[in-house]
Amino acid sequence: MHSTKDNLQVLHEDNHIIIINKRSGDIVQGDKTGDKPLSDVVKEYIKEKYSKPGNVFLGTVHRLDRPTSGIVIFARTSKALERLNKMLREKQIQKTYWAVVKGHLTNNQNTLINFLKKNPKNNKSKAYKNEISGSKKAVLHYTVLRKLDRYSLLEIDLETGRHHQIRCQLSNIGHPIKGDLKYGFPRSNKNGSIHLHAKKIQFTHPVNKEEITINAPTPTNDSIWDACN
Repeated sequence: MHSTKDNLQVLHEDNHIIIINKRSGDIVQGDKTGDKPLSDVVKEYIKEKYSKPGNVFLGTVHRLDRPTSGIVIFARTSKALERLNKMLREKQIQKTYWAVVKGHLTNNQNTLINFLKKNPKNNKSKAYKNEISGSKKAVLHYTVLRKLDRYSLLEIDLETGRHHQIRCQLSNIGHPIKGDLKYGFPRSNKNGSIHLHAKKIQFTHPVNKEEITINAPTPTNDSIWDACN
């Protein structure tokens, strides 16, 4: 179930940027699997829509884990890419995620602070209470939006962007994301997704300076996401 240019969900498009609602299972950039990345699909879409000859410029501003769905920003010009990269480093792009996690949380709102260390061998991060060699500080804020029978819907604001940060920190407090076998959820989702969705993004347009707020609809044909909306 990979995106093609015909089922691409474009949330925003102008001369400098294009924002896509990624489906779970899509990879943002090419990797060792050799599967067709979303960046290639978007290039095809632009090439066809604007009848562009030759190569289409497209810069990847940030990534989302393969099983995650939601907002991905691509730059259509090198000027936009350079500025967006700088904005990302300076935390001027505000990202909000939704996650469906196991069980019910004690606190309806909380801030999680850990030190995460990535293990490249199994492509997994581990959370520590105190700083250890090679670890990076990770901070996230969550609010419980809804309680389902066996799950909770959380809204998450990231203060840092670490490898698998949301997945690792929520698993660390005993509330792994639904379907996330890698971080301790007991069963996988049928389609290989996890219930983590990049829901909302707010930033100032890198070129025309307009304020942009984008909301990405949650995946369709999914009874759990349906119950959250």
